[in-house]
Amino acid sequence: MDGDMGSLDANGFLTLKDRSKDLIISGGSNIYPREVEEALLLHPDVAEAAVVGEHDAEWGETVVAFVVPRAGAVLDALALDALCLAQIARFKRPKRYEIVDALPKNNYGKVLKTELRQRLRSA
Repeated sequence: MDGDMGSLDANGFLTLKDRSKDLIISGGSNIYPREVEEALLLHPDVAEAAVVGEHDAEWGETVVAFVVPRAGAVLDALALDALCLAQIARFKRPKRYEIVDALPKNNYGKVLKTELRQRLRSA
């Protein structure tokens, strides 16, 4: 599809990485939100996660994670950060964790990252 990013391995298999419009460029490095989201979803108390880039004068963008806890769970940003540090490269980890009740979605259940980015701009 238009905007999908992926790579071919030596056997010719395509692995989809993410959408080009969602790619975060921080300090000249490419960060795929899906990789960070998959790391966050390893936490047993995380129900959903969405990662977006926020404008940063020094780095270009910084990583912000919107995280929905499982029913009855309380999430701790320090525990989420420790999990990310154990799973992904340090430069990819979120600089901020926003704990939210729900993620904005369209009628098909797709997370509306444009709305999350708008929240960051208006905050």
